[in-house]
Amino acid sequence: MTHRQILFVIFGLMAGMFLSSLDQTIVGTAIRTIGDDLHGLDHQAWVTTAYLICSTIATPIYGKLSDLFGRRPLFIIAIAIFIIGSAAASFSDSMYMLAAFRGLQGLGAGGLMALPLAIMGDILAPRQRAKYQGYFLAVFGISSVIGPLIGGLFAGADSILFITGWRWVFLLNVPIGIIALIIVGRFLHIPGQSRKDNIRIDWWGASLVIVSAAPLLLVAEQGREWGWGSLSAWACYVIGGLGIIGFIVAERMMGDAALIPLKLFKSRTFSMATVLGVLVGFGMFGALLTVPLYLQLVNGSTPTESGFQMLPMILGLMISSIVSGQIISRTGKYKMFPPIGTAFMILGFAWFSQLTYDKPWYFLSIGMVFVGLGLGQLMQTLTLASQNSVGPADIGVATSSSTFFRQIGGTAGTAILFSVLFSRLGTTIPDGFKDKTLAANLKSALADTTVTSNPNNAGILDLLKQVQTGNTAALGNALNGDTSFLNKATEALKAPFLYGFAHASVSVFTIALVVVSVAFVLSFFLRPAPLRTRSAMDEQAHQNAEQAHQNAAAASAKAQVDADAEETDRAALAAQSAANTMGSPVSPDTGSIRIPSRD
Repeated sequence: MTHRQILFVIFGLMAGMFLSSLDQTIVGTAIRTIGDDLHGLDHQAWVTTAYLICSTIATPIYGKLSDLFGRRPLFIIAIAIFIIGSAAASFSDSMYMLAAFRGLQGLGAGGLMALPLAIMGDILAPRQRAKYQGYFLAVFGISSVIGPLIGGLFAGADSILFITGWRWVFLLNVPIGIIALIIVGRFLHIPGQSRKDNIRIDWWGASLVIVSAAPLLLVAEQGREWGWGSLSAWACYVIGGLGIIGFIVAERMMGDAALIPLKLFKSRTFSMATVLGVLVGFGMFGALLTVPLYLQLVNGSTPTESGFQMLPMILGLMISSIVSGQIISRTGKYKMFPPIGTAFMILGFAWFSQLTYDKPWYFLSIGMVFVGLGLGQLMQTLTLASQNSVGPADIGVATSSSTFFRQIGGTAGTAILFSVLFSRLGTTIPDGFKDKTLAANLKSALADTTVTSNPNNAGILDLLKQVQTGNTAALGNALNGDTSFLNKATEALKAPFLYGFAHASVSVFTIALVVVSVAFVLSFFLRPAPLRTRSAMDEQAHQNAEQAHQNAAAASAKAQVDADAEETDRAALAAQSAANTMGSPVSPDTGSIRIPSRD
């Protein structure tokens, strides 16, 4: 491929990744408006859950099928499914219908997240790849910032071009997807990749990855609402556990044809990169989800404002990913980046653990920069390590497996950290009311008639009346649902709630700190192999050429053996003919003359 073709392909790949990453954030700020319009706000969690489950499960399936049938057709299929799902979602007239179409979107998004990095492995050598992967992370960062902004703008508009504003959250994907589809269809051609002889498709593996992952992802999303020890939760645990056992058995039986070949884990580099990916995903989602929530609830930012206030993390991620990519491209060395990246994340979460409710935004921004600098170094180097630890024929399944396990880690992190956050509120909010300074300020505010008569304080005053009548659990559950009662309330009244949420958030950041500290220690055990100097496409072509040369040499040797045998046979026949002419018996096997016996 020429440099111009590579640039066009990369642009198309980034457009595809932009679609999937944007869709993870753009819906969040619009979901409340969507729920109100479709009269199903209490079902909003299913809209998110359907997308998450389908995209996560589809990721390894796309990776394996792309190894079998080529990246291009699978990537085109993923974009097409995502476009169809997006267009269909814009016509939803109920939350259940929206959840179903979001699941269809997720089936496409699984390919949009995994395949671009695998395609990069096909067309670029690892040292070149590191340079360009930084731009992919920049796209991820930009979409994370503008997603809440665009979602908020669309949700806030009654109609745009005679279409309800929130429906453009999904319609926006259609033109971007069509552009990506045209570019990829026109420029993405990877010769010699498809292998259609003796293909075995791992139907059991594909089925069992659904059986194992879907219940566990479901309970991770819904467990806090159901209760972690509820009958529904235990049903998910049992089904998921049995699914995992069945999946391992099926993959062992399928061997190299498995959806996630177990031979990959024989590589110490791949295994360690996978473990680190799970831990990094845990910490990453802990930061990306908890910090915006903190900004909105404690600092009083709107969803759109919190998106812009996340810029320090995004800038840190972009800078470190681009710089580390350039260093890897020039030196070919990347072993140092996992320890340095996890060290930066440790600094970031350690900084977050010092939060108090009265800290200004710039205090948080310092921690965000540290976390961003760490993530930028880790995300691409772990993918590089996974890709470089396998042969060119397995780059797709290695890349998708790496993405799959990172998503699993992120989902587990979200479930665990949010459960800790909201369970801690039952203790930390009452502690806020016990704080001497806050209690004194609260008492003074309640004695002020201008405060008690202010309609903006009605929600908090009603809550305090419930507590006085003996409903002490009302304080701990106050922030589990609608928190809008805090938005314009008097500072002295809402301060204990903000105090409680800040202290609960510190517990979350402390857990994330422990997890990334474990990742820091394990990063020293990562032994990445030297980066290959050829792309997977070139490696495959080189292997094919070597195989052809060996086949030609073998054929030539066989032809020589056949020629020698034929020459020997001709000599034997000639000897036999001469012997017959002379009247002497000759052995037909050896051509030797037999001496007649005197007897």
